[in-house]
Amino acid sequence: MKKIEFSKEEKAQIVAHIRQYFDRELDPIGALPAEFLLEFFAEKIGPYFYNRGLRDAHAAFLKKMEDFGEEIYLLEREGEKRD
Repeated sequence: MKKIEFSKEEKAQIVAHIRQYFDRELDPIGALPAEFLLEFFAEKIGPYFYNRGLRDAHAAFLKKMEDFGEEIYLLEREGEKRD
């Protein structure tokens, strides 16, 4: 799996969320420690979320394909019967 990377804007937003959480729930944290924490989560925990997203997308895709198959079946027409 390729490394999970974020744009500068995404990284800044995520770091801000981490810092807000620490300010609210724990002890204040600086920007650099928050970035290190983000990198840790992206590397060690991110793949679990990524894989779960893939499984959820796969299940949704299979459901739509099943629905599509049913729609095609409903469009089928019976041919003429010849004796």
